[in-house]
Amino acid sequence: MASGKESCGLDNLAFDMDVNDQQRGKDGKKDEEDTNKPTYCVTDVPPWYLCTFLAIQHYMTAFGGIVSIPLILSEGLCLQHDSLTQSYLINTIFFTSGLITVLQVTFGVRLPILQGGTFALVTPAMAMLSMPEWKCPAWTQNASLVNTSSPLFIEVWQTRMRTLQGSIMVASVLQILVGFSGLIGFLMHFIGPLTIAPTVSLIGLSLYDSAGDKVGSHWGISAMTTVLIILFSQYLRRIPILVPAYSKAKKLHTSKFYIFQIMPILLGISVSWLVCYLLTIYDVLPSDPAQYGHLARTDVKGDVLNKASWFTFPYPGQWGMPTVSLAGVFGMMAGIICSMAESVGDYHACARLSGAPPPPKHAISRGIGVEGLGSLLAGAFGTGNGTTSFSENVAALGITKVGSRMVILLSGVFMILIGMLGKIGAIFTTIPTPVVGGMFLIMFGVITAAGISNLQSTDMNSSRNIFVFGFSMFSALVIPNWIMKNPDFLETGVEEVDQVLRILLTTHMFIGGFLGFFLDNTIPGTKSERGLLAWNKVHLEDSSYTLATEEVYDLPFGITSCLSSQSWVRYIPFCPWNGHRSENRSEDNKMPQGRGSEQLPHSTWVIDELAF
Repeated sequence: MASGKESCGLDNLAFDMDVNDQQRGKDGKKDEEDTNKPTYCVTDVPPWYLCTFLAIQHYMTAFGGIVSIPLILSEGLCLQHDSLTQSYLINTIFFTSGLITVLQVTFGVRLPILQGGTFALVTPAMAMLSMPEWKCPAWTQNASLVNTSSPLFIEVWQTRMRTLQGSIMVASVLQILVGFSGLIGFLMHFIGPLTIAPTVSLIGLSLYDSAGDKVGSHWGISAMTTVLIILFSQYLRRIPILVPAYSKAKKLHTSKFYIFQIMPILLGISVSWLVCYLLTIYDVLPSDPAQYGHLARTDVKGDVLNKASWFTFPYPGQWGMPTVSLAGVFGMMAGIICSMAESVGDYHACARLSGAPPPPKHAISRGIGVEGLGSLLAGAFGTGNGTTSFSENVAALGITKVGSRMVILLSGVFMILIGMLGKIGAIFTTIPTPVVGGMFLIMFGVITAAGISNLQSTDMNSSRNIFVFGFSMFSALVIPNWIMKNPDFLETGVEEVDQVLRILLTTHMFIGGFLGFFLDNTIPGTKSERGLLAWNKVHLEDSSYTLATEEVYDLPFGITSCLSSQSWVRYIPFCPWNGHRSENRSEDNKMPQGRGSEQLPHSTWVIDELAF
């Protein structure tokens, strides 16, 4: 590591930095290019204290999205009144997210990209759990009737969880095959902005009911949480706080730390949580469960902290042997396809922000394949979810300018340790319901907007594109709503077929994505009109931002060196070989110079929006 980087100390963090000012530049184009370069590249190793702080920061950035997934699934799993099991699910998803992050950074795409749960699988999971045969018994909705330790209750929720597990594991095989076979590159020729936009948008829109139920438990507390997150992430993001720092050049001094820009959700939840605690100890909130506002109390799930063990170790099959539902598999496959398309966009954004060259085909194939393995592991461990790349943490790279994969590796290790601390998972389950609802309003709104933002590379003055997007979105809202109100309409005489159709046709994301995909690829339109040219030109990014070589994507521990001498390696899509680099160099020579105005694909939306 260069001594110049060593001397920067804590100044390299989100200290003395405002990402918006950096993007604007102060002294012209040259200064703008300099500020866009990362302080630490992919292969650099920052000082240990900087690594530790940034690893914790990445964990905090991802925590909102990771924690909310088990809280949503708990409704479909009949676990609303079993906080202890919810805490186990939270521990499990943190553990598996950390484990898969380590695998992705070490053997996958090898970029500083964090792995976590995916909302793309939440929608089909909730669609499956809302089917008549999986609806929760009425007595599980009444806290006074639920005995969380009874064999009957345990069988009720574990049966549903085991079916989710098996469906996710089988569906993940599709992602493993598409990734390691190299098919992902072929599929991306047909999946454009008009497919991704409705698919991602409908992930957020389809969860409005879950968000509304939680917000409605106390509108005042939910509104306060939402206002605080908006205040921190939008209005105060450029306001720094002064903190003591040390560097060899400046010795002991104070630096500006943009805390509101880095962790707005965590701060908003913490303040609202504290207010709820004060209102609870002074008995301002009603203690009667039947009264409005009771769920805002912090002692509703207070006994979970005492019941939770200090240490827990998640393991595959901890809820029993997974079972498979054919209908569930098809639903999960729809979510897996959406997740793959988003991840490819995240890889390109992450590479640019970390100073790496555009990821070659073998790295993308390996990254998607490892994500498939991650979903397989997540299903086996029993998270009720899969894994995907976290766009929120890609955005954090743009803020801190630290693109070291060692930081993400350490963050993965940190999440593994958090997943083994039972009390930590229990603490998260005690977040008052309306506080979670306020967070959902922000998160699901941003997910919806993220999908729509993919249209910026298309020609939205085109009546063709307006029709494709509008029809896909509206149909995806109408059809599931009608099927839910008329569940007996789908009766083919074959129960398995009925289940498959019911899950697919009640999954908003599938309908919107399928219609967008079909119409976009069949209605005549130019590549420029469809937005495909802007996506394909992502490889033409100016090399002035690339501080590393393509060797950063090589396999670790000398594996690439051992394989490079073997001629058969060229036929393995996920293995790097010298021929790949020769092809890429010849392509680079044909590239036009200049950065251009093309858009990054898929999930780069959060970089200039919210540091969530």
